[in-house]
Amino acid sequence: MIRPSGRPAAEAAAPATALRAPAPGWATEADVVVIGSGVAGLTAALRCAAAGAKVTVVTKARLDDGSTRWAQGGIAAALGEGDTPEQHLDDTLVAGAGLCDEQAVRALVTEGPGAVRRLIATGARFDADDDTGEILLTREGGHHRRRIAHAGGDATGAEISRALVEAVRAAGIETVENALVLDLLKDGSGRTAGVTLHVMGEGQRDGVGAVLADAVVLATGGMGQIFSATTNPAVSTGDGVALALRAGAEVSDLEFVQFHPTVLWLGPEAEGQQPLVSEAVRGEGAHLVDADGVRFMCGQHELAELAPRDIVAKGIMRRMRERGAEHMYLDARHFGAEMWERRFPTILAACRTHGIDPVTEPIPVAPAAHYASGGVRTDLRGRTTVPGLYACGEVACTGVHGANRLASNSLLEGLVFAERIAEDITEDITAGAEFTGAGGRERPAGRTGPSAPTASPAASGDAPLLASEARYEIQHIMTHGAGVLRSAETLTRAADRLERVQDDAVAQLRRDGKTAEPGVETWEATNLHLVARVLVAAALRREETRGCHWREDRPERDDADWRRHLLVTLRPDGAIEVRSTDSEAFPPSTTPRAETESHP
Repeated sequence: MIRPSGRPAAEAAAPATALRAPAPGWATEADVVVIGSGVAGLTAALRCAAAGAKVTVVTKARLDDGSTRWAQGGIAAALGEGDTPEQHLDDTLVAGAGLCDEQAVRALVTEGPGAVRRLIATGARFDADDDTGEILLTREGGHHRRRIAHAGGDATGAEISRALVEAVRAAGIETVENALVLDLLKDGSGRTAGVTLHVMGEGQRDGVGAVLADAVVLATGGMGQIFSATTNPAVSTGDGVALALRAGAEVSDLEFVQFHPTVLWLGPEAEGQQPLVSEAVRGEGAHLVDADGVRFMCGQHELAELAPRDIVAKGIMRRMRERGAEHMYLDARHFGAEMWERRFPTILAACRTHGIDPVTEPIPVAPAAHYASGGVRTDLRGRTTVPGLYACGEVACTGVHGANRLASNSLLEGLVFAERIAEDITEDITAGAEFTGAGGRERPAGRTGPSAPTASPAASGDAPLLASEARYEIQHIMTHGAGVLRSAETLTRAADRLERVQDDAVAQLRRDGKTAEPGVETWEATNLHLVARVLVAAALRREETRGCHWREDRPERDDADWRRHLLVTLRPDGAIEVRSTDSEAFPPSTTPRAETESHP
């Protein structure tokens, strides 16, 4: 239900470091609010609603416009004859370069096949053999078996999104579209009480409002837009990670940004979302070659072009350096027109749109930012270090991916951990009890539930918003300082330039009392800046090369000193605090046992 603002703000309050925004002009209540409409968010919403919880889904664009829709290759699970969860686990651990949480990976691979079957029962249609009806499986990088289920040839994400969106609408789950989440609300005990958000709509839900709930599930996707070239859609501006940091949650492994090796190269000035050329193309036998047609990945890894993504991306970058080239090529001319049209129609169309015909010529490719292996730290039930706040999908760091995500594990992670979150939130409902708060747990004595906030989340404090044009400066800084190739020199320069961006905005606020006007573009730029600062701080601290974190000045993997995670929090004064765990295991509490380093 919608209720007008103006009721006493008995308990709900935003953190001191919240975004500057107008006071909420409306509020609605739910048991659970899910932020994001990809595979993770919609699965969590469906499972919670099925257990009897009142769920509200908030999404930044339309319900079917999340990152899931862009996934081409497929979803990995041990579904094929002769394949086992144990083999899937082994491939995942190898790709993760020593930093995977084995318990989390084991949950993923053992629960994965059942989760995929439940997705099929929800309505998703995967490509199957015409005669036997068995799901067709392919291979991708890092997998020793065919275990990637796909749909529409190379339109897996679109099919999964279609099925889940239809299920959510059929279930009558409340949705708020075209809404940017701003900040977490908390009660007097520091527990989650809902979120503030800005709706780009009309009527009662136009402008800033609040969804009041005892459980908030972050499923906001990635942060690829902090780089100039990415496979991520324009909405992937790290909003969930930024919200969690401002709320006091820990994030981890943010330095491990996976650059997809084969993104269609559109020229040196290309910016924003770039067309992906799925790893499944290599899985079906395409070769990476240089301008002379030489297969340069042979001899670099036993799987050649099907090595884990970090290895292939590094191989491409090395060859580009050797040849003074801006890109390499993916050669799949031997597929023939029929296979291209049947197996990879989406990629074929995208290439032809840009004047390239893969049937008759090699495809120019280069690495681009693709996936955040780290994010908001959670336990095995998706719980963050802030009570009542959950995270799943790309925004989360469950420990599954370690230092480098295994191809097509992302959709599976979204499914499995969304189901785990829903079980944790609704465990008492499923037992027949009345819903009494996040996880079905009884509210603390004296607590009456969240109330509508009456003041701007950041009316006090001096944190300015960044102008919308800062987005492009941040992307340029990150691409040149924290891209595929990094070093102490480039990262330090990036950190200094990011600090200057903030200092200039603070100086203007203190001198003139002015800051950028609150709005979607300025909120996004401010979120991007915070996430960029954290990524650079972690990348500077990790003085080794591991997985998709490639330090040119520290080219070797160092298990003795660096087989551990970096945990990052944001202090109330805006400083970034980086802690190191003692080992590859995540600490069980919110108090890591570690030395501390601060980054102003």
